[in-house]
Amino acid sequence: MVTSHDNPLLAPSELPYGLPPFDRIADEHYLPAFEAGIAEHAREVRAIATNAEPPTFENTIMALERAGRLLGRVSSVFFNLAGSNTNETLQAVQAEIAPKLAAHSDAIHLDPELFARIEELYERRDSLGLDAEQAWLLRRYHLDFQRAGAGLPEESQTRLRALNEALSTLSTRFQDNLLGDTNDLAVVVSTRDELAGLSDDAIAAAAEAATARGEDGKYLIKLGLPTAQPALASLHDRGLRERVFRASTSRGNRGNEYDNAGVLARIATLRAERAALLGHPHHAAYVIEDQTAKTPDAALSLLQRLAPVAVANAQADAAELQEEIRASGEDFTLQPWDWAYYAERVRRRRYDLDDAELRPYFELERVLVDGVFYAASRLYGLTFTERHDLPKYHPDVRVFEVTDADGSPLGLFLGDYYTRDSKRGGAWMNTFVDQSRLLGERPVVVNNLNIAKPPAGEPTLLTYDEVTTAFHEFGHALHGLLSDVEYPTFSGTSVPRDFVEFPSQVNEMWALWPEVLTNYARHHRTGEPLPARLVERLEESRQYGEGFATTEYLAAALLDLSWHLIGADSAIGDVQRFEADALEKAGVAVETVPPRYRSTYFAHIFSTGYAAGYYSYIWSEVLDADSVEWFRENGGLRRENGDHYRRELLARGGSVDAMEAFRAFRGRDPEIEPLLKRRGLTGA
Repeated sequence: MVTSHDNPLLAPSELPYGLPPFDRIADEHYLPAFEAGIAEHAREVRAIATNAEPPTFENTIMALERAGRLLGRVSSVFFNLAGSNTNETLQAVQAEIAPKLAAHSDAIHLDPELFARIEELYERRDSLGLDAEQAWLLRRYHLDFQRAGAGLPEESQTRLRALNEALSTLSTRFQDNLLGDTNDLAVVVSTRDELAGLSDDAIAAAAEAATARGEDGKYLIKLGLPTAQPALASLHDRGLRERVFRASTSRGNRGNEYDNAGVLARIATLRAERAALLGHPHHAAYVIEDQTAKTPDAALSLLQRLAPVAVANAQADAAELQEEIRASGEDFTLQPWDWAYYAERVRRRRYDLDDAELRPYFELERVLVDGVFYAASRLYGLTFTERHDLPKYHPDVRVFEVTDADGSPLGLFLGDYYTRDSKRGGAWMNTFVDQSRLLGERPVVVNNLNIAKPPAGEPTLLTYDEVTTAFHEFGHALHGLLSDVEYPTFSGTSVPRDFVEFPSQVNEMWALWPEVLTNYARHHRTGEPLPARLVERLEESRQYGEGFATTEYLAAALLDLSWHLIGADSAIGDVQRFEADALEKAGVAVETVPPRYRSTYFAHIFSTGYAAGYYSYIWSEVLDADSVEWFRENGGLRRENGDHYRRELLARGGSVDAMEAFRAFRGRDPEIEPLLKRRGLTGA
């Protein structure tokens, strides 16, 4: 028998805040821990379902909230590391365990005795004497079981189980394929001269990356998750720009072992079949019904309202860039791999602004401590103390203890900022431990970014986009850290998908807030603050490029909905043709502005939780832009403002209706005008 002495995942962590004992966890621990966790959770749930006592909130709903702690602990550690520090062993475990977890979830949600207890409580909900959070939790359980198929006949439930198992396997395969092809397609460059235009530190990072791959004396340009790659804005060599662009856009679509076309087509059709089983015309209707948008038509209406103006702006920008090409003495037609390079030249000339000039003022340590943490300290009274005594899952990870304004312990924040072959692309927030008063747990939150790691001893200099990303992801972290709910179901970011990006986007505002910017934007060698002329130019240039940015985003959001508006009888034979037709029909097929993600590397919708929900970024941005106006109207970076925002919104998690939380904070329903103004879309 395997014991907790042999396997540290089998016992609760004794470390502060329940931080996993990463220094004791080995790859071989995960599978037996998963199996033990599934078995234990199944026994706990079965005991609840067969309880001879009549159902009560305490013996059914609260009992379910307390159940599954071992499985939750194992899952949180494993899936965090499967995304941020994976290997072949973890990938094999994920491939094996994903369908088992899907089957386990179905066994719970499709248990007729358990659902009968929940339904009985729901029918008597007005007579149970529940407080507001308890009533909302009971409603959530009843709705979740219904949406999981609890009311379906047995034959339909059997098919539903098979669909869920197949989808879990396919999503894992999509993720593994994308990581493999992204690493495989990193662009190897033979000479330093070809990298002309990149900064010295970027070139040094490329040399180190090549050496790590066994390509001594060469340079390696790694690929980020989106279509657009940062190097395209700087590389003078047009041929190399094209190589990087084509590598990016060919991921998952090369007919090799990593090909994702067939995988994603199968995912889309199986999701459509599952939605039909559950009484919906398509997957988009099933998903969005439970979001703040409520219907696909509402989401589409917003996207379609914005698309024509965004495309017109992008086309006007493209004409300007074509003139820039001609003015530079070149004679070729603008291509997607040229856009960022010539846009940067126009921006530099028009605003006297150059990314290479800005980066020395955006050093990671200062951005993090004197920017991200500083803004949170001013707004919420938080203190961050680095803990060097606690174990980490990778040497690059940093651990900070977070203390509240009154000196009480709040939680742990982990920062994992550098790219590596074992980490999936993009940037995200996750939790190792969710806050819950019922379970007596405080949050342990992690942010992941993918910043190129410089050679040892060299500073990590960020682009302004990377600075914004750091603030954005920390907005998610604050949503987890400042959660103050009773029940784990509602903790932190457990809110509708089209609401979850709202707090993170609001937090971006502090990156350029004068008091915050002055505190962190200092030259990494001299300590001199970012010159006033550059601050002014940065502010002036914020709307430049919004035609491109909005169009590439809308293209991806509309592509996502196209994949999830198909019916159960659809058969997708040619993924590229489907994508091209979808973009054309939506009016966003702009040759020089490809979607932010093409289908075969659209991880948000085929391997993480944004299926039929990528629209949520701009849906949330309506709330975000309106909230930024509130902060400006009320004096900005003030504790009173932070406390109000924390109390009415961040602390509530999913324990109240999301839009009610927004109204409690803002005092009214959201207005779209601030978003239109921000993105240069006032003609929409």
